[in-house]
Amino acid sequence: MWAIAAFFLLYQADFTSEGMKALDEGKYESAAQAFTKAIAADAKDYFAHFNLAMAYTLLHKDTEASAEYRKTLELKPGLYEAELNGGIVLLRQQNPAEALPLFEDAARQKPQEFRPRYYLAESQLQTGDYAKAEESYKLAIGLDAKSSGAQLGMARALVQEGKVADAEVYFRKAAELEPKYREYLLQLAGLYEKGGQTAEAIAIYREFPENGAAQARLGELLLEERKFEDAVPRLEEAYGKDPSPGNRSALAAAYVFTRKLDKALPLLEQCVAAAPADYDTRMMYARALRDKRQFPAAARQFYEATKLKPGEPKGWTELGDMLYMAGDLPQALGAFEQAAKFGENSAGNWFLRAIILDKLRQVKPAKEAYEHFLALSQGKNPDQEFQARQRARILQRELDKR
Repeated sequence: MWAIAAFFLLYQADFTSEGMKALDEGKYESAAQAFTKAIAADAKDYFAHFNLAMAYTLLHKDTEASAEYRKTLELKPGLYEAELNGGIVLLRQQNPAEALPLFEDAARQKPQEFRPRYYLAESQLQTGDYAKAEESYKLAIGLDAKSSGAQLGMARALVQEGKVADAEVYFRKAAELEPKYREYLLQLAGLYEKGGQTAEAIAIYREFPENGAAQARLGELLLEERKFEDAVPRLEEAYGKDPSPGNRSALAAAYVFTRKLDKALPLLEQCVAAAPADYDTRMMYARALRDKRQFPAAARQFYEATKLKPGEPKGWTELGDMLYMAGDLPQALGAFEQAAKFGENSAGNWFLRAIILDKLRQVKPAKEAYEHFLALSQGKNPDQEFQARQRARILQRELDKR
């Protein structure tokens, strides 16, 4: 009996030695096979279970590894290495809740070790306990300030707590330590935008001159901030790298706002062709044509805009302006009347209708329109009021003679 027991112990030791040698040599499949045989010889050998778990971990067989780490901890509760490695595998499996107690105990056992504290923070972050994650990341950074992962994790925890400004220093430190994390600054810029901190977002986007998307967004923000001249070169560069519809539209707008209409018009023509149902772009194109005094072409574009939004009085008003400038008085009058129908009851609308009716020799309607204008204007447009009073008196005399 004793001879047989000794034989099995020797047999088991050979499998364990064989497995350890295979692990050292990077032969993980062979190691797994050896430790499996060792476990078959003694199912309660926690050391064999742990090393089999290690082999599976290195083979990225996470399901099998997790099972072996659990068995190890069942046989040897509180084994630090099994808690740490088992927790890491669980995080790889997107299971932070199960990993959390393992890291808590590992960090308790070795409070001055960086790894258990860092992974504890990671699991707390992933389970939504942001305040505790912040605390754990702070301790981890205290143990290893050169850990880019801990710096980034701290930033992410602070963001989740709404402390965006506090997070910036950690985002920047992470990027300093690990260049690939620099892209997270763009996420920070987006967060600043959402918080209405446009100046901070602009400052970050300026740090990415090589990034076409960042430059495009920078240009758009500069447009919103009415920094048009500053926006143009950013948007030109972005459009040169990526002539997408969005970049083309933004650059066209920048050209319009900086009065570079010769550059804006061909881009706007392309924008309208690509998105014929885009009301705002159509109106921008029409106004650019108007400002270049291409009145018939502008009128056509305003007319197309009114078809897109027939209930929008602004389109009818600007169409009426262009038709008037083009000398098409009856059509201009119709456009101004449509604007009035949809709510444009301004003094300016009535004044232009009065002038057109006057020119068309519709005496009574013209006189009434002048009077309506005067009732609305109330001293706000003195020159036009003077003209309206003079014409109203003349038209009244004409009516009196009939």
